[in-house]
Amino acid sequence: MMLLHGGDREEARNRFGRLWEQLGADGDPLQRCTLAHCMADAQDDPYDELAWDLRALTAAEGVGGCGHVAVRALYPSLHLNLAADYVKLRRPDAARIHLDRARAASATLDDDGYGAGVRAAIARLAERLAAE
Repeated sequence: MMLLHGGDREEARNRFGRLWEQLGADGDPLQRCTLAHCMADAQDDPYDELAWDLRALTAAEGVGGCGHVAVRALYPSLHLNLAADYVKLRRPDAARIHLDRARAASATLDDDGYGAGVRAAIARLAERLAAE
C-alpha cells in the first residue's frame, strides 16, 4: 500500500500479484477480498480495475456476505468502487445499481472517520452521476 500511495503503481501491482499467487484460489476469502480491493486501485486500465473489484466482491461473498462483521464494513466501499469503475467505462446504469447498493450498505457503517469518508464519497459520486 505504501508503494501505491507513493506513486509506484507498477511495483505495487507486482507485489500484490505475488501475494495473490501465494493466496491461491483456495486462500482465505477475506484476505482475497482485501487484496483484490487493493489491487484494483493499482490498475491503470479501467477494465482491469473493474475485474479486480469484481474479484473483491466475489471473495467477500465467499466470506459469508453481509453477515460477516469484517465484510459488512467493506461492502459499501466495494460497491462504491464498482460504481466508480462503471462511471469510468461510461456505463451509468450499472454505476447506479452499485451506487444504490453502496448507499444501502453504508447504513451499517459506524459514525467514525471511515464511515464518514465512505458516505462522502458515495455522495460525490451520486452528484457526478446526476450531472452526467
